[in-house]
Amino acid sequence: MKVQYLFDSEGKWIAFRQGDYLFTPMGTWLGWFPWGDDYAVDTRGHYLGTVYLGERLYRFNDAEYRGYPGETEDPGYQGYPGGYSGPIEKGYPPAMAYDIDRKLVLV
Repeated sequence: MKVQYLFDSEGKWIAFRQGDYLFTPMGTWLGWFPWGDDYAVDTRGHYLGTVYLGERLYRFNDAEYRGYPGETEDPGYQGYPGGYSGPIEKGYPPAMAYDIDRKLVLV
């Protein structure tokens, strides 16, 4: 299954997406994509962030509330995905968006 590496505005790798699941760089389950698009929720079903331009993960202040997404199975510890090639160029979040709290992804 293809891995999508996700970065913050500093260009630091903060998460990866594999299928409908979102993991920290260390492979811990962070959340999921219940609607099959770029809108991520945490493991409890609360809005976490949105994949922006295919490589950034930002939290939008004005993100649409979609209701409770239901539950999903814990995919378990994913482990290090491999293939990571290093940080990317810095970028600025769009209006009404900011980086996800790094404390969430450093587990």
